[in-house]
Amino acid sequence: MPEWLVIVVRVILFLVALFLLTRLLGKKQLSELSFFEYVSGITIGSITAEVIINTDNKVWHGIIGICVLSLLIYLVEFISVHSKKFRDFVEGSGTVIIKDGKILEENLKKEKYTTDELLQLLRGKDIFDLSEVEYAVLEAKGSLSVLPKKDFRPVTRKDIGLDSVNEKETQSVIMDGEILDEALTAIGKNRRWLQTELAKKNVMLENVFLGQVNSYGALTVDLFDDKIQVPEDQERPLILAHLKKCQADLELFALATDSKKAKSLYINNVKKLENSIQKLTPFLKN
Repeated sequence: MPEWLVIVVRVILFLVALFLLTRLLGKKQLSELSFFEYVSGITIGSITAEVIINTDNKVWHGIIGICVLSLLIYLVEFISVHSKKFRDFVEGSGTVIIKDGKILEENLKKEKYTTDELLQLLRGKDIFDLSEVEYAVLEAKGSLSVLPKKDFRPVTRKDIGLDSVNEKETQSVIMDGEILDEALTAIGKNRRWLQTELAKKNVMLENVFLGQVNSYGALTVDLFDDKIQVPEDQERPLILAHLKKCQADLELFALATDSKKAKSLYINNVKKLENSIQKLTPFLKN
């Protein structure tokens, strides 16, 4: 067999072997690497490259090597799950870099980070002013976790006294012009409903590149032809507009009547409708 063909066969063989071993080790291997994962990854890569390029080496020796190393990785991860001390030793632990708005210079030097690198990490969190930071931790895997000061945190519904809204996962129901029946079933819809929604938008199924149903049950589509403009859903905003019109009409009726009983009835219903509108607005807005 020609040497170049031997290398091709070895590349394919090791690609399959590494793929299977990575699947067995789990998705953690694909995330940001810890110290141990970084070193083990380099070692596996070195063994693989050496066996592929150097045809004098036996393929099975390389396979045995990466299998043994993968087993060690699995054992280390297994022990790490059950022992925090071992996990901290192998994977490292987070280091506080900013506390009470103050940079801890000693910890920064300990992690071999410069001020410029710290500012770069903060910019990655959309923070350009150090005075906005209350607390920051340099995680074991190199990412920076930041707690902004209260005045610089995003306003939540709870902050302004609104009830929380539970949202469901957005489901992709069309991909490349094909209907995904499993996703439709998950949201309690069927093909007839989907065809009806597409007809409302004047869109053919085969023209849809991606179709999704959001947590409010509305269908949004992206077409193969980007020049075609798909009209936005107007049903929910129209319902909201009708509710507000009813509220305004009730207020006018309350002002127009001289009957105290009728006026009180109108005002009470205005308050009830206002409360309903406040709760429904998040669902009815586009």
